[in-house]
Amino acid sequence: MNLILETEEHTALRTAVAALGRRHGRGCDPEALWQEAAKLGYLGVNLPEEHGGGGGGIAELSIVLEELGAAGCPLLMMIVSPAICGTVIARFGTEDQRRAWLPGLADGSRTMAFGITEPDAGSNSHRITTTARRDADGRADGGWILTGRKVFISGVDIADATLVVGRTEDARTGKLKPCLFIVPRDAPGFTRSRIDMELHAHEKQFELVLDDVRLPADALVGEEDAGLLQLFAGLNPERIMTAAFAVGMGRYALDQAIAYARERQVWQTPIGAHQAIAHPLAQAHIELELARLMMQKAAALYDAGDDIAAGEAANMAKYAAGEACVKAVDQAVHTLGGNGLTREYGLASLVTAARVSRIAPVSREMILNYVSHQTLGLPKSY
Repeated sequence: MNLILETEEHTALRTAVAALGRRHGRGCDPEALWQEAAKLGYLGVNLPEEHGGGGGGIAELSIVLEELGAAGCPLLMMIVSPAICGTVIARFGTEDQRRAWLPGLADGSRTMAFGITEPDAGSNSHRITTTARRDADGRADGGWILTGRKVFISGVDIADATLVVGRTEDARTGKLKPCLFIVPRDAPGFTRSRIDMELHAHEKQFELVLDDVRLPADALVGEEDAGLLQLFAGLNPERIMTAAFAVGMGRYALDQAIAYARERQVWQTPIGAHQAIAHPLAQAHIELELARLMMQKAAALYDAGDDIAAGEAANMAKYAAGEACVKAVDQAVHTLGGNGLTREYGLASLVTAARVSRIAPVSREMILNYVSHQTLGLPKSY
């Protein structure tokens, strides 16, 4: 398969989004940026044209998030709303669900959160305990009742609904299998409580409780028997977009460090002339570029419909980008010294934020587990 990673259209999109990012810049109003990005068609660039989107794919959406991140104003909800939820609904939703949600997700007027993580399940989707059972008594249309808990769910307070991963019982085997449900924010029994985070971000984190939440039959997205196929249709874009988030963040940090190293002079030459400063920055740049290449490969494979190969590449991209981002941020802070911890340069907050790309939505260790037994064929330890 011949993968063209960056077309002329991609380059034009990258340039345009970078200009948007510079207009808003670090410390901008995220809501204002969200609205302008939506107006320009960037939020829905991956969604079908017939439903108000740009007709592109995850490759285009990852460019948008990366360039906004490189300008110091990443939009975390891009990972969740158009990338995960929009993609799942576009691929597996009914025509009514597509008409109801995709135009709003594309133009920014509606947002959707994604609920998978649970207190006792972590990265093990097979241990999810949120269950969905048929509502034989409560609804004439044979709806659903959801019961369970979710944690570390982003942006629930600003989302119109949450795409919740539950599990239903297979009538033939009795085993539980994952299914996806659209839960409106005002559904009775659906409550949220904010998690107190030291990480300062516009998008807040929440714990969700679903206490016998009754939903209509059409709240189910896709087929009840599709199982993991539909779930990973959302998780692979999530990993690719997290890689874009990390690469953009790393580029922002590196740009600050490079500009500082060119101008800061203590002896006869700027500090950037010293290899102790220059070489680590060069290494950080190389690693960010390598991570971007894997991200582009993963996006190209996903958009081509190769879900299996995209799954491997998406995990590798997320791993590489997380590692490269942490290294770039750390080196940027070291380059600036004490100035790296001041508000003026915007690096101190990235020390914490960069770690998010290592642990979310899946930890680096779980990715190494995936590669070791899925790619290398080594036995599992779990």
